[in-house]
Amino acid sequence: MTVRVDEDAVYRRFASREELLAAIYESRLTAIEHAIKDARLREAPVAVALHRYVENIIAVNRTWPVDLTRMLADEAVRRRRDACVAEVDAFLERATDEGLLRPGLPEGWASALLPQLMHLVSRQLPELSPAQAADVVVDTLLHGLGAS
Repeated sequence: MTVRVDEDAVYRRFASREELLAAIYESRLTAIEHAIKDARLREAPVAVALHRYVENIIAVNRTWPVDLTRMLADEAVRRRRDACVAEVDAFLERATDEGLLRPGLPEGWASALLPQLMHLVSRQLPELSPAQAADVVVDTLLHGLGAS
């Protein structure tokens, strides 16, 4: 999704394109932090927390569809983002320990796969609500595509 904004309107509020991007990145990162907190990754039952986290992040991805690569050049932003990643990684370890995810997968596989699935469903299935899209992601993560 590309949003076109009149440059004059942007520069009345922001001194530069970089300042505008910094504000967008800040808003996206804050939304991610809220999504993690709302999912209660440490307290809620793992299946509930997983679905809620995925639903929240899909909503963030659709609201703030920006490339994060440039955002991570800022050290303070990278630290905040790394803290979010660590929180989700710890949750995925908990999900494995509690039997929701199977053990023995390559290290970091679930941590790498989950964001890709969320990104894919955010872009490829825009007609689904975040909750419906989360159903697809969680089912794919937990059951794969093979017929059992």
